[in-house]
Amino acid sequence: MVTLPGLEGFLRRHKRIGLDSNILIYFIEAHPKYHGLVEKIFESFETGGNLGVCSTLSLLEVLVQPYRKNDDEMVNQFYALLTTYPNLTWLELSVEIADLAARLRARYHLKTPDAVLLATAVYSGATGFVGNDEQLKRVTDLDILLLSQ
Repeated sequence: MVTLPGLEGFLRRHKRIGLDSNILIYFIEAHPKYHGLVEKIFESFETGGNLGVCSTLSLLEVLVQPYRKNDDEMVNQFYALLTTYPNLTWLELSVEIADLAARLRARYHLKTPDAVLLATAVYSGATGFVGNDEQLKRVTDLDILLLSQ
């Protein structure tokens, strides 16, 4: 698992970072293993030390479970937190991002959702990306930090 000093070094190297959907879920659900690390990332957004970038595809992914459980309160909490969080920008899928995602998917043999999230980060000017999926390490267009390593 990445150490706190390792995460802090990553945050210093990258002003703008993209986030995988699982990072949002770890933050919202206070994941016992990763919450301390993701909390540090979100604190950095809140203070303006870093800028976060997410695809609206991530919003789709984090809302599935609350909708599946018919938990409108949780849906509202997710919206309230995620769409208003300081220095966290949401980008919609555009033609340019879709094209870049297709290129990344072809080059690195990624799943479409991962390609879209990475393309969103690249398109926004991010230089780093935080996730927890081993296949992301194949990507060289961004500096990838996996919390599990």
